[in-house]
Amino acid sequence: MPTTPLRVSIPVFPECDPSIVYGVFDTLWAAGRVWDMLQGRPAGPPLFEPRIVAATTDPLVLFTGVSIVPQDAAADIGETDIVFVPNVMVDTPESLDRLDPALVAWIARMHAGGAHLYAACGGSLVLAAAGLLDGLETTTHWAYAPLLRKAFPTVRVHADRILVQAGEGHRIVCCGGASSWQDLSLLLIARHAGTEEALRISKVFLYQWHREGQLPYASLLANTSHEDAVVGALQTWLAENYGRHDVLTEMLRRAALPKRTFDRRFKRATGYAPLAYVQALRIEEAKQLLETSEASVEAVAAEVGYEDVSYFRRLFLRLTGMRPGDYRRKFQLPRLVAGRGAPGRPAAGGAEDAEAGCGEAGRGGAAAPYPRVAPAVLAARPSRE
Repeated sequence: MPTTPLRVSIPVFPECDPSIVYGVFDTLWAAGRVWDMLQGRPAGPPLFEPRIVAATTDPLVLFTGVSIVPQDAAADIGETDIVFVPNVMVDTPESLDRLDPALVAWIARMHAGGAHLYAACGGSLVLAAAGLLDGLETTTHWAYAPLLRKAFPTVRVHADRILVQAGEGHRIVCCGGASSWQDLSLLLIARHAGTEEALRISKVFLYQWHREGQLPYASLLANTSHEDAVVGALQTWLAENYGRHDVLTEMLRRAALPKRTFDRRFKRATGYAPLAYVQALRIEEAKQLLETSEASVEAVAAEVGYEDVSYFRRLFLRLTGMRPGDYRRKFQLPRLVAGRGAPGRPAAGGAEDAEAGCGEAGRGGAAAPYPRVAPAVLAARPSRE
């Protein structure tokens, strides 16, 4: 445990969103202080000194329109113990290039001077832009993984993992998407202030480790834009017919192409072989059923096109990292919320509605009582084939 508070610099770009910035700041500020206060004792000594750093100390408007007042200008900080890089909202290599190069270079200098680096969500893109991840492993939000791979091909991206340590002495640690900054903060506290304090902070803020990784949260199909009209028409057809037992044969018939040509064109357009695409689409629909209905796993498997429930369970586990029952327990809405439908539409159906939709719905017949997954709007997880 440190005898003096460790300096934690949180660099903030205009592309940042405020949630991680403030969440990390408050979490590290609380370490050493708050537990005793909650037990009716005087506050303990602080273990960390978090500071918000930017190019200047002028008020900064962040990506969501929230203003923040940095405490330090990067040029005034010659050294620090820890740099915690929050998320940046970027979606193209060009938007990456617009990140403040002086602040990116400052992060690299702090690391060269001995600082430990922690990066949350899209913060790993900042480290990659600084050249700090070349040839190393990392993770990021599952939706950022394609951009990270494209912009920095020497970086080995593990989009399924929540935490990845890299570099000499594991002085670089990155985490996955969104709320996994909590896992990263707990790891930081455990490393530098002890596991007991990390456990206390997890109890204070009700943080939980994302032990199952990112796969359960990721959409399985990439939102790939392409100009192949044949493949586009098949994707539209698949949205309502993916459950057919002859789906691959029918896709080939509709494409009116030799099989090898069809397979090549489909993968070039979508990033997936036809079978992998159908499997991902079916499991995405199964995830939605498990989230919104009380249908049995057997009924869900049949609804999305699998008569062999054992095969369905194995495929679900492989693509999501969780068993169907575990997925339902984690992601099904509480009854208090599930009973509230969106304006202008009924709430999600219960067991009777779900069972009623398990006949021909999804196999080219009547529509099911829940909204179909639209493949064109599903977000990214790149093919592993």
